[in-house]
Order: sequence, then C-alpha cells, then structure tokens
Amino acid sequence: MAELWGGETRKAVDNFPVSGERVPVPVVRWLGRIKGAAARVNADLGLLDSELGAKIAAAADEVANGTHDDQFPIDVFQTGSGTSSNMNTNEVIGNLADAHPNDHVNMGQSSNDVFPSAVHCAALQEVVERLVPALEHLQSTFEGKAAAFKDVVKSGRTHLMDAVPVTLGQEFAGYAAQIAQGVARVNDATPRLGQIPLGGTATGTGLNSHPEFSERVRAVLVKDTGLPISAPAHPFEAQGNRDGLVEMSGALKVIAVSLTKIANDLALMGSGPRVGIGEIFLPELQKGSSIMPGKVNPVIPEVVLQVSAQVIGNDT
Repeated sequence: MAELWGGETRKAVDNFPVSGERVPVPVVRWLGRIKGAAARVNADLGLLDSELGAKIAAAADEVANGTHDDQFPIDVFQTGSGTSSNMNTNEVIGNLADAHPNDHVNMGQSSNDVFPSAVHCAALQEVVERLVPALEHLQSTFEGKAAAFKDVVKSGRTHLMDAVPVTLGQEFAGYAAQIAQGVARVNDATPRLGQIPLGGTATGTGLNSHPEFSERVRAVLVKDTGLPISAPAHPFEAQGNRDGLVEMSGALKVIAVSLTKIANDLALMGSGPRVGIGEIFLPELQKGSSIMPGKVNPVIPEVVLQVSAQVIGNDT
C-alpha cells in the first residue's frame, strides 16, 4: 500500500498505539465529504483557485466514497480534538490533489469544528438510513405476529407465576408498541443530532472562516445527502458540547432495554422442548451443542441480549 498520508499522521500512529481500533469508517468518509463541500464552497467564494478547488473536491469525493479507507490508520484513542484524524484527512486529500493540507484542504476549518461535525453526520446517517428503517421493519413484523396470534390464549404471568389469561397477540402488540416508542424517541432526538458546529473553527467564533462558509457548506451537504443537517442553536453551544450525541445515545439505550426484555421473553416462552414452558417455537437456525445432538438454542435472542448490553454500556 502506498501511503498517502504525511508527517502528522505518522506522528499520531507512533504516539497512540492504544487499541488497534481505527476511527470508524463512516466518520472517515464524512470527513472526506465535508472537505469536498468546503473546497467547492471556498472556490465559489473566490478564496480558492477554481482548478485547485476542483482537484481537492474530487480527491475528497474519493475519500467519501471509501476508495481510500485503508489510508486512515490512526487509533480511535487519540488527541481529544480529533486533530490527528483531521490532519490525516487533510494530508491524504492534499497528496491526491497536490494541494497544501492546511492552507488549501483545511481552509476555513479547524479540527474543533470539522471532526465533531463528521461524528454527528456519521451518526445521523446511520440512524436515518439504517437504524430507523430496521426498527420500523421490526415493529411491522411484531404487528403482523400480533394479528396472527390474536386468538392464541396463554397464561399471563407475574413474578414468573401463572396469573390470568392473555393472548399471545396482546403480548406481541406490546412488543410492537415498545419499538414504536423507541422510533419516536430517536426521531425526536434526530434534529438536534443534525445540528453541527461547522464554521465555528477553533473556538466557535468563526475565525478565519468566510461569513457565508458554514451556511453554504451545510446546504451542499443537505443537497448531496438529503439528511436533516442544520445550524446549531448557538455556535458556542455546538462547539463545546456533544449533547446531541448524548441525547441520541440515551434514546438508543432505551431501545436496547426494550429489546432486552423482548429477547428474554421470547427465550423464556420458547424454552423446552420437554420440560420448559414451550409456548412458542423459535426457528432452528443452527445446532445448539457440540455434545448434545438435536439441541437447539435461542441464538437470536441471545445475540440481541449481547448487543443490547453493549449499547447500554456505551451510554453508561
């Protein structure tokens, strides 16, 4: 692999051999997307030579589409401002475009506004394009099962002891409602997740940035992605805080708690087949034991529990 990065990236690789886990790919690609939009805007504003701006934008587009994912070797545990990853991006794009990483690629920007903007946008895209559609599909599936099981009477339980009759459909309708509430929480937090500090540069004042820069770059990003990216409530609020990310993490934690309950219920109701509850039959997806022939385990509820524990831990 020919290295496209430069000296600042090398220093970061040497300084932070911590976990072996790199900055997530979606964040890297959003750094590229932001750099491309910035180059186009700076060229339009007459701050950057149009030909050079086009070369920077084209190189940044390559980063944004994943062509150079292998050129971002820095550990996720690094300088707190994300300066190392921002410079990694500047150096890769600068080498591709024959441009100066600071004066040209980073024009009108600072690590302090670019890196958190990339993190917000990456999380926003994952939520809008992947998480919410998946949750809505799960909700719809539970609703379908609720209708199919509406006449299946079973024991309701409190303290795991038999209580009064309920239908299996009622229980699945409850699961569907839990997921719907989770989607509502995510959707409520999404607009604030989409507020980015881009244009604040180093401290939120916008020093060395054209007055129209941030608004124009946001407009390009919205046009290119269709995501609800917007200006912050106040530059200093967005520059110094990650409250939008914390809020979304809280919404994800609630969903993880809901999924923990649902997964435990399904595993319990599917226990057996001889001496368990055996009220439902979970799909037999793989062998459950290397020593007991024919044993089948609730592997999907189990992996849901593990992932949910990770999401809950992320917010703790």
